[in-house]
Amino acid sequence: MAETQQIKGMDELLYRQRHSAAHIMAEAVLEVFPEAKYAIGPPIENGFYYDFDLPRPLTPEDLDALDRLMRQSIAANKPFVRSEASKDEARRIFADQPYKLELIDGIDAPNVGICRHGDFTDLCGYPHVESTGQVGEFKLMSIAGAYWRGDEHRQMLQRIYGVMFPTQAELDGYLHRLEEAEKRDHRKLGRELDLFSFHEEYGPGLVYWHPKGARVRSIIEDFWRKEHFEGGYDLVYTPHIGRSELWQTSGHLDFYAENMYSPMDIDGMDYYAKPMNCPFHIQIYKSQVRSYRELPLRLAELGTVYRYERSGVLHGLLRVRGFTQDDAHIFCRPDQVEDEIARTLQFVLFILRTFGFEEFDVAVSTQPAKAVGSDDDWRTAEAALKRAVEACGLSYGIDEGGGAFYGPKIDVSIKDALGRAWQCSTIQFDFNLPERFDVAFIGEDGREHRPYMVHRALLGSIERFFGTLIEHYGGAFPVWLAPVQARLIPIADRHNHYCEGVAAKLRAAGLRAEVDGRSERMQAKIRDAQLQKVPYMLIAGDRDIEAGAVSVRTRENEDLGAVAVDDFVARLKAESSP
Repeated sequence: MAETQQIKGMDELLYRQRHSAAHIMAEAVLEVFPEAKYAIGPPIENGFYYDFDLPRPLTPEDLDALDRLMRQSIAANKPFVRSEASKDEARRIFADQPYKLELIDGIDAPNVGICRHGDFTDLCGYPHVESTGQVGEFKLMSIAGAYWRGDEHRQMLQRIYGVMFPTQAELDGYLHRLEEAEKRDHRKLGRELDLFSFHEEYGPGLVYWHPKGARVRSIIEDFWRKEHFEGGYDLVYTPHIGRSELWQTSGHLDFYAENMYSPMDIDGMDYYAKPMNCPFHIQIYKSQVRSYRELPLRLAELGTVYRYERSGVLHGLLRVRGFTQDDAHIFCRPDQVEDEIARTLQFVLFILRTFGFEEFDVAVSTQPAKAVGSDDDWRTAEAALKRAVEACGLSYGIDEGGGAFYGPKIDVSIKDALGRAWQCSTIQFDFNLPERFDVAFIGEDGREHRPYMVHRALLGSIERFFGTLIEHYGGAFPVWLAPVQARLIPIADRHNHYCEGVAAKLRAAGLRAEVDGRSERMQAKIRDAQLQKVPYMLIAGDRDIEAGAVSVRTRENEDLGAVAVDDFVARLKAESSP
């Protein structure tokens, strides 16, 4: 069943149950709004939805009414009856349903599927359970806007989302995970912890990094740079814009123009903001003749790129229009490629594990129907990718035909604290750009040869990875990543000077400390620091000053008692390494 297979991990019975639940929901909507125009209602991961054109906006109270009607239909155990009708007959059945008529016109077959239960009739060619009583446990969750057929120039419809699982226990478990995910939402925590903001009026999808968020970002980037220098990479910086000829040669204007911003006129020539760093790295490679002895050449950049995304898909840090890729391109000889892939994958795992991720989903994507490069090159590259994954002891799936047109790839997804998968790292072969830009090296035989080119990102983008980190840790970063590692809390104003001195000593040791000198009660200051998820609160009063100590509390409200300042500095330094 083609459509069932598109929803990974969902078995056929669950697909049928969720599909049937969408029809039951549409039946309920038409009972409340007989004049409603209904569009489509597929099963999705964890549930279902249906889109409607309604006479008024829906409210949360409407969801309660729809829930009651759905449960009545389920209790009635109405059979689902499937049949076929000619397209002309289907047009008569759905004469007052414009969205169904458009769907019928788009079906390339003489007959269409019809499904009925009770008094409700839908256009549907996919399977259901036998009767309404066989659906699982459900909950209607939310209302959202959705353009008809995803086209922002078409009618805005109202989409009702529901979740559904076979048992109440599974539904309750999912709702609990959803509640936890809501608490960890990086957009909410970004505001509460003063990490970043967006200003839609001046540019949707563009991130403003606040001092604390910028501090975490700088820690990530400093670690990234250090490990790349030690790993044999050369760091480069490239322009943010390039002339149209560059993007014509690279193929972006042919294959990627819809994701690029409109050109700007500079001296009568078109320039584009870069959506990728790779063409620039190629220019650095080609700036001189390269010998086989220089390879592999590994060029890395924290390069900011700009890609157009529809406003409807922008989502906090996870989907933005301007972002910084932790990008690298490796130019190597054919005999080096397998070692480079294995080396890169090991680097990926080291970096991700350092940030606290231990579970990974790995997929190798193979040659698509439309691809550049010879079949032999593809087979060689695919085999190298598979051997590299196996050498790391990782299980992996095959995404048949899922490679880019220019080469196969490895995608690594991480699992966070709630078991959610986030796609971050990718390692990609490229048979396309070396040809387009005539990239070469001088071999041992004194002749020009074409190098292999490998694209590689470890974190994916700094923005997306930072959003992932926030949700993984619920904003409570490990000590080495925390923007503020210790907050000094004077019990009274007369203790401010001592706290400032302790903070200065911590900062001199390379640690991140601040003083809360507000005229608030001590308990309120401790509570504020805990809400800000500061790892340590250092409280100082008369006895602490006499002892040259601080009273230490953790954000988990653990009281560590009085600790000598020098001892605490040593402790915090030990905890501040990745």
